[in-house]
Amino acid sequence: MSQPQQHTQVGNYLAQAMQIYRHKALQVMKFWYQRRIRNWLNGRTIQSFASLLVIGAVLSMLVASCGSSSANNADVKLRLVSFSVTKAAHDQIIPKFVEKWKQEHNQNVIFEQSYGGSGAQTSAVIEGSQEADIVHLALPLDVSKIQQAGLIKAGWEIKSPRNGIVSRSVATIVTREGNPKNIYTWQDLAKDGVTLIAANPKTSGIAIWEFLALWGSITQAGGDETTALDYVAKVYKNTPPLTKDAREASDLFFQKGQGDVLITYENEVILAEKAGRKLPYVVPKINISIDNPVAIVDKNVDKHGTRKVAQAFVDYLYSTDAQREFAKLQYRPVNPTVAQEVLSEYPQVDTLFTSQDLGGWDNIEKKFFGDGAIFDKAIAGKKA
Repeated sequence: MSQPQQHTQVGNYLAQAMQIYRHKALQVMKFWYQRRIRNWLNGRTIQSFASLLVIGAVLSMLVASCGSSSANNADVKLRLVSFSVTKAAHDQIIPKFVEKWKQEHNQNVIFEQSYGGSGAQTSAVIEGSQEADIVHLALPLDVSKIQQAGLIKAGWEIKSPRNGIVSRSVATIVTREGNPKNIYTWQDLAKDGVTLIAANPKTSGIAIWEFLALWGSITQAGGDETTALDYVAKVYKNTPPLTKDAREASDLFFQKGQGDVLITYENEVILAEKAGRKLPYVVPKINISIDNPVAIVDKNVDKHGTRKVAQAFVDYLYSTDAQREFAKLQYRPVNPTVAQEVLSEYPQVDTLFTSQDLGGWDNIEKKFFGDGAIFDKAIAGKKA
């Protein structure tokens, strides 16, 4: 028997012993109470009446205590809404948290889980068809949308460690076998004769990261915004019609054999490689930190009465145990201890920039993806 199992058995034994003790005490007090009632009916003395009131009060407290204990240990349901590729990690993390909470609080936590495209999940939470207590999404912009809808309080990103970022990856360039077009850097994507399969940033989360990676490969290397706009415009001229989402882009590249290049998450490429599917890929030395946020949905936890356990689960996601599970699935850990443990397992990135280096998400949404903004300017030549 493992030590955690032993602790659980001891905890259960103590809880049962306390229940037996309360029951025995209640029986004794009832016997005394009945005796005092008989004495009072026979003698009706002030002293016996006072004793009757005291014993009645004690009995009331014992009954309330038993009822309170039972209520506090009732099962609690926690609703987690996340994006698709995190399911494998949560399948490992959730049972560990459930066991930990049971040991510490003698209470069962039942998880109701939903996985899908980050944008679709965000819309479902806002519309109310998914009453999430916790969201773990592909990009902070999605959490910001839920905040703007009034479901999450402002400042959510400072209520958790690492500014609310709980899992992380970088962008990876996948090529055809043998890399016949000699694609090794971001700049190679703008060469004549190269076809990039890409999704539309206005409908796809990974496409937003892709566009920002392309833009930042110029501006974070010392180039100005005019040079960056010229570069991304050349890249998007090399794309066929943009797909709606990452899944459709992947199907075109892998299943239908279209294009020379696909940009995707590093963790998906390495995980596919470990599963026996060899994908030729390059991790550019200048790269963007693809940050996946977690947040408590304030309106829903208050409605469900689950704030305490929801906060505990969010905190647990940053623990070494949970971060090691993310690392097994090739996410780059945000926990410094685990990040150091697995550092040698990932290709080195010389310049890792973040959304904050590009002005933060409020600025990014308006500057790059609003109507008539930089993305629209970049693809204007493609439409001509």
